[in-house]
Amino acid sequence: VQLVESGGGLVQAGGSLRLSCAASGSIIRINGMNWYRQAPGKQQELVASITSGSSTKYGESVKGRFTISRDNAENTVFLQMNSLKSEDTAVYYCNANVDLPEGIRAEFWGLGTQVTVSS
Repeated sequence: VQLVESGGGLVQAGGSLRLSCAASGSIIRINGMNWYRQAPGKQQELVASITSGSSTKYGESVKGRFTISRDNAENTVFLQMNSLKSEDTAVYYCNANVDLPEGIRAEFWGLGTQVTVSS
């Protein structure tokens, strides 16, 4: 299974970006999907989570500004980021809990996409 993120880039403070993460491979079902981020010199932070039933949770620092969603038919998760701040600058990683053939369940990570917010 591969997770491929896209949509990162450079944006001015107050702007918006939409990240996508597409999963491919021998997937029976994708359960929870998450976005994490890691800024230089900081610990990895959970940004947002979405269950297979589309229940969502957000980190305190992004509540009201970021929205996570998913397209189950396309095995894709999105992160709409609005009102971006310089402190949102980080590498954003996609994570998914996946049901594979033969009853195996495993967790996968993407390689990350850089988001840089200029002030």
